[in-house]
Amino acid sequence: MSKLPVGIQLYSVRDAMEADFAGTLKEIKKMGYDAVEFAGLFDHSADEVKALCEEIGIIPISAHVGRGVIMADVEKVIGDYAKIGCKYIAIPWASADNDLVGSNGYDSFLADLKVIAAECAKYGMKLLYHNHDFEFVKYDGKNKLDILYADTTPDVLQTQIDTCWAKVGGEDPAKYVMKYAGRAPLVHLKDFVGAKSANMYALIDGGEVEEKDAEVVPFELRPVGYGIQDVLSIIKAAENAGAEMFIVEQDNWSLGKTSMESAKLSIDYIKNIYN
Repeated sequence: MSKLPVGIQLYSVRDAMEADFAGTLKEIKKMGYDAVEFAGLFDHSADEVKALCEEIGIIPISAHVGRGVIMADVEKVIGDYAKIGCKYIAIPWASADNDLVGSNGYDSFLADLKVIAAECAKYGMKLLYHNHDFEFVKYDGKNKLDILYADTTPDVLQTQIDTCWAKVGGEDPAKYVMKYAGRAPLVHLKDFVGAKSANMYALIDGGEVEEKDAEVVPFELRPVGYGIQDVLSIIKAAENAGAEMFIVEQDNWSLGKTSMESAKLSIDYIKNIYN
């Protein structure tokens, strides 16, 4: 089996992207990444981004785009990412209180997914959902993420399993990827230390982390290979599940490293163990 390519979710280096969009993409390619998953275009047109990716030789595999952003102008938003060359659009977040099963907005959420998926299908693109940890909360004995996938068909919605949040949510990441074999084209590789806490999302957004008992390791996102994840088992599971690509993501950098230094640590680790 040939090695799967590795991309990076550009939210991981959003500060660098904002400062130098083209230069950052070029540096990402030099690091050894094969592809990028967009998190906004930073006021660049689809034509500009397409030309830049072609010049650099990096694959524009996918994009994280909020449901609200898409639904405001479905045809233009999906059309722009199709023009860039993206194969996948991923909904990066849903509201636990307003969108997922058990909320009044669940039917509306499902209806919007069908609309978005139909527009994606016009261009041969697929719609994915990117989980966090709160989708693993139980509802009528099943976790909400499994219910979402049971209530949609693969032609409407495929998975983008974030393996960090799956583990935080109480799942074995490798086994959870295998659970969706054939429906998991892009798998997020993300590493961390510490335990689930109320501070997780504040940390991601750059907020302050409250002091804790000295014996408790605070939650912290890490470059791939620098946390507690069994990365090789996830890689093997993704291969066996028929994944097309891995996507590195580190929502917030750590260990005293910059976002770009963190991205380099991740790809270097992956290339060292996956050869």
